[in-house]
Amino acid sequence: MCGVAGQYALNGGEADAVLVGAMAERLAHRGPDGEGTFLSGPIGLAHRRLAIIDLSDEGRQPMANEDGSLQIVFNGEIYNYRELREELIAAGHRFASATDTEVILHAYEEWGRDCLARFNGMWAFAIWDGHRRELFCARDRLGVKPFYYTTAAGSFLFASEIKALRAHPGVGGRPNDRMLMTFLAWGVADHTAETMYDGIFQLPPAHLLVVSEGGAGVPERYWDFAMNGASGGADDDAAAERVRDLLTDSVRLRLRSDVPVGTCLSGGIDSSTVTALINDLLRAEHPESVGNRQRTFSVCFDDPRFDESRHIDVVVAATGVASRRTTPDTEGLWEDIGRLLYMQDEPFASLSIYAQYCVMRLARDEVKVVLDGQGADEQLAGYIAYQAPYIRGLLRGGEVARALREGFGSAKRHGSFLSWAARQFFVRSERRGLLKGPAPEVLRYAGSLDEVLKREVTASNLPLLLHWEDRNSMAFSIEARVPFLDYRLVEYLASLPLDQKVRRGVTKHVLRRAIRALVPDAIRCRMDKMGFVTPEEAWMKDELAPEILALFSSPEFAGRPYWDAERVLGNYREFLDGKSAYSTEFWRIACAELWLRQFATGQRAGTGAP
Repeated sequence: MCGVAGQYALNGGEADAVLVGAMAERLAHRGPDGEGTFLSGPIGLAHRRLAIIDLSDEGRQPMANEDGSLQIVFNGEIYNYRELREELIAAGHRFASATDTEVILHAYEEWGRDCLARFNGMWAFAIWDGHRRELFCARDRLGVKPFYYTTAAGSFLFASEIKALRAHPGVGGRPNDRMLMTFLAWGVADHTAETMYDGIFQLPPAHLLVVSEGGAGVPERYWDFAMNGASGGADDDAAAERVRDLLTDSVRLRLRSDVPVGTCLSGGIDSSTVTALINDLLRAEHPESVGNRQRTFSVCFDDPRFDESRHIDVVVAATGVASRRTTPDTEGLWEDIGRLLYMQDEPFASLSIYAQYCVMRLARDEVKVVLDGQGADEQLAGYIAYQAPYIRGLLRGGEVARALREGFGSAKRHGSFLSWAARQFFVRSERRGLLKGPAPEVLRYAGSLDEVLKREVTASNLPLLLHWEDRNSMAFSIEARVPFLDYRLVEYLASLPLDQKVRRGVTKHVLRRAIRALVPDAIRCRMDKMGFVTPEEAWMKDELAPEILALFSSPEFAGRPYWDAERVLGNYREFLDGKSAYSTEFWRIACAELWLRQFATGQRAGTGAP
């Protein structure tokens, strides 16, 4: 896990060593364990190292092959690097290190672009091929690791984070109004290759990009998966067994590390499953990266409506893990907001991101790697809002009896949420009227459930959550690993019929069955969903109200072209007076204003430091 950056001068000039160094410096938090550069004619590559595999100097980057014709900068992990290394040695390749980085180089030598199909992991890398005079760039299948790029003054520039690209004075000088308005209206981002910075793009997940002297080509997709839209047909026991086997092997691979590994534990099904699987592997196989006792990191709150301590206690009692906990509050949030926004590069839709930020800060003193349950909800229909497209799809397919069973089950188990969601639909629709200008419509839940889940995994939700997690973890020089996004598990879950995901209102059906006798029933059978949440509504009504009122009353806020400032302030006052319900539009607008101020100065709000 590291930070990468680079320049390819396309105008016949040479790479700018000062620029490349400045980009690398802005990524120092991603790699405090070392730095390196490679400069040769038009190409400049920079790397900031977070040492996870092979801690020796042999793991430093940029890394070259034997004859120096290839140079790589790599961010991520290839979890099956040991198996690939043996295969490549058998094919005649010789290795100078024990790193997964060198495995990528030799795999590229052996298989060319097809090497990507061999990797199980998360990656964003660029390989300079001196013979071809090409820069080969690639991002992992699910987009766990980031890769941003742009062109400026005749150069192709890339980096792990947007802030590094903005080291060039001609890059990212204007907001992308269309993307900002889409975020304000619908709460989405990272759903396209565009960013909220005009002219800066991200390489989409599962895509490669080749840059030659003639410029950057069109990103090419190298992997995809098909979502099964059938409503039934799979054997319950066989499916559950296969899911458990795949998930266990995914966790096993993600425990490979030469530094301590811990676990983010929210008390929900997904993180509890990962915690329990690690504990099983600890007893059976003794992974050295975990130590004698698994270390877990959690968020708690004084307000019992948002506190999951009792669920965390159940998991701790069942597994005997070491439990560290943190309690975020509004005072800390307002102190941290400048750095948090700076690390994220773009405004964020919910204060739940701050809970995760605090967990990563808690973990940094004990581990350099954490595993968590990210990605399970989008694959297994874990969000209750997915119930509606499932029932709608059944009705459209003529399966009326099944649709009625699902409708009754959903109403029985999730009635209070469905009632709240219906009210929120109208509140949010009305609050979109506070905005000025057009925003492309993003309908996350349009279509049948298989269509919705495919879109959620690839565009409308998971990429944004992975963005938040990457920046939150790397803000504290921690590598986050996500076992539910092993591509073998993703492909298998996608192949399962929909009733393995939702059945009579019960979400994650196949996972709940797979973890019987592994995870305590008090957790396995939970129907409420929280995760790392914060009491956002309570904070926005009480402790944060003075800051938000000052923000909404300011001349800067009134001068923005994105919203009707007077109506926003009036609407927020109505909420404070109990005359209207809360909705996340208030936070999104506030966060966008804070980001715009930081955008204009290029500094972290409230710190005066870049």
